[in-house]
Amino acid sequence: MTRHTPLGGGAEFDGIRAVWARLGARAAPAGDDCAFVPWAGTLLAISTDLSVEGTHFRAGWLPPRELGWRIAAAALSDLAAVAATPVGVMASVGVPEVAPDELLADVMEGIGAASAEVGATVVGGDLVRADLLVVDMTVFGGVERPVRRSGAAAGDGLWVTGALGAPAAAIRAWEAGREPRAASRERFAHPVPRVAAAQWLRDAGATAMIDLSDGILADAGHLAAASGVACRIESERVPVHAGADDRRDALAGGEEYELLAALPATFSERDAVVLARECGVPLTQVGVVEQGAGVVLVEGGRPVELPGGFRHFGGP
Repeated sequence: MTRHTPLGGGAEFDGIRAVWARLGARAAPAGDDCAFVPWAGTLLAISTDLSVEGTHFRAGWLPPRELGWRIAAAALSDLAAVAATPVGVMASVGVPEVAPDELLADVMEGIGAASAEVGATVVGGDLVRADLLVVDMTVFGGVERPVRRSGAAAGDGLWVTGALGAPAAAIRAWEAGREPRAASRERFAHPVPRVAAAQWLRDAGATAMIDLSDGILADAGHLAAASGVACRIESERVPVHAGADDRRDALAGGEEYELLAALPATFSERDAVVLARECGVPLTQVGVVEQGAGVVLVEGGRPVELPGGFRHFGGP
C-alpha cells in the first residue's frame, strides 16, 4: 500500500486525499513539498506549481517581468523547502490572444532572472492560447538528504526565517484599489527562495521543514500532521515584517515563501546568529513541538483560537 505523508485540513487537501484514494498504488508516495525520484546515485527533487490570473494574481498588480519572477520564485521555494539544489525550470504558459506581443518574453525574462538567482536555468516549456494568463512551472534539482515534513519530534524548537505578513498587506491594498506601501509590494513581488538557508538548516540538524505559502499557522498544521505531533506557536514571537498591517497578517497571511523548520532543542540563538551572518536572513524561534496533534496558538501564555488561514483570493 502506498504510504503518503499526511496533510493538514482544508478543501484543497481533501481533494488531494481523494485523488490518492482513487489512484491507490498507481501513485508514488507524496505529500511533501517535492516528489523524489532516484537519479544517478542521488535523488531528483521535482515540483510543479500553477499560477492562474484571477486566482493567484490579478492583471495590473505587477508588470510582467516582476510577475514572472514571483511565479518562478514561488515554485523554486518548494525545492528550498526540502533543501534541494535547484538545477532547472520549465514553464508552460497560456497567453490571451489580446495580450501585448511582448508579454510572453517579459514574463519569461522574470522567470529566467529568478531561476538564475538560485543557480537554475530555463530548460524548456510550452506555449498555448488561453482566456487568461496561466503559467505552470515545473522545477527540479538534486538532493542527497531531503528534509521532509515528517521528522519533527516533541522537544524540537520551531524556527522561522525572515519576517512575515507583508504579502497579505499588499494583496489587501490592491483589492481595495490602493497601491501597497513599498515594503509590502516588494515582499509580494520579489520573494527569494531560501535555498542557502535551507541547506544550512539541514546541516544543522533540521528534523522537518516546510515553506510558508499558506501562512505559518496553516503550514505548521501540515508539518504537525506529517510528523504526528502538535506545533505550539507563541504569537508574540512571530516576526512581523515592516510591510505588514498588523500581527494577524504575520499569523494568517500567505504567499510568504519563508521556511518553518523544526530543530533539535540543542539549537540555540547563537546558532541562529551564525545562519543570519552566513545566509543573510534572520532566524527566529516561534515555538516548540509537543506531543499531540494540530497547531496550538498561544498569546500571553494562554491558548487562543486560530485565525482563519490564507486562501487564494478568488479561490475556494
